[in-house]
Amino acid sequence: MAQTILGWREWISLPDLGISGIKAKIDTGARSSSLHAIDIQTITVDGEQWVEFKVQPLQHQTDAPLHCRAPIKDYRQVTDSGGHRSMRYVIETTINIGSEQFTAEVTLADRSQMMFRMLLGRTAMKNRYTVDPGRSYCASQKPPRATGTI
Repeated sequence: MAQTILGWREWISLPDLGISGIKAKIDTGARSSSLHAIDIQTITVDGEQWVEFKVQPLQHQTDAPLHCRAPIKDYRQVTDSGGHRSMRYVIETTINIGSEQFTAEVTLADRSQMMFRMLLGRTAMKNRYTVDPGRSYCASQKPPRATGTI
């Protein structure tokens, strides 16, 4: 079966988190995927550790942030592209790109100074996609804006 081709950036959705659209950088140089998250708090739900956080899906968005929560899968050290190490919460969530859906691990980090609020790393793409770095939005298009989402 032929793999779907992704461009270096794609629109994706994270339905488990209520995020109907977020522009992601498709980064084969990054091992893990990362989602912009602020005000990260841990909580206990039915005896399990969860994380609550806020997301502004669009850069320069002034609307109220989306409030998200998910079970914590791990808390691990991650090295960013500048070589800086930090501890990050890891969640597992559903990712939609175009008509395809899969589950992947995503780390939570403040990406407010980055151009993309989401980075899709090679572990999530392995055996699913081929990336064409010269193209954009091969498998997706910008979702329509709806109340309370983007």
